[in-house]
Amino acid sequence: MSNFLFLFRGGDESFSKLSQEEKQAHMQVWQTWMGGLQEKGHLVDGEPLSGEGKVVRDRGEVITNGPFAEGSEMVGGYLIITADNLEHAVEISKGCPIFDYEGSTTEVRPIVSMGEH
Repeated sequence: MSNFLFLFRGGDESFSKLSQEEKQAHMQVWQTWMGGLQEKGHLVDGEPLSGEGKVVRDRGEVITNGPFAEGSEMVGGYLIITADNLEHAVEISKGCPIFDYEGSTTEVRPIVSMGEH
């Protein structure tokens, strides 16, 4: 088993248009999905990310507010999961509730230890 990072992009604009009840219902879908991953031993960690942030460039010489060029590219959260291989991790990602929003993506990346580089 190896660890994989799921980076969730997009969907924030559609989510922001939902009523409070719809937002709560959608968050319950996330909790159910993540609970299932945990029950199967796949969930390692994960959290949503704030819309605030800074981008640091050139060793701190350039610092800009708001790290996002476009809403569809904004990283809204992440999960770290464990899976047999990349193909298995991709299969796990297909059940992600982010796909309820058109244009949303999940980037699946293997996590390697520093010694593997």
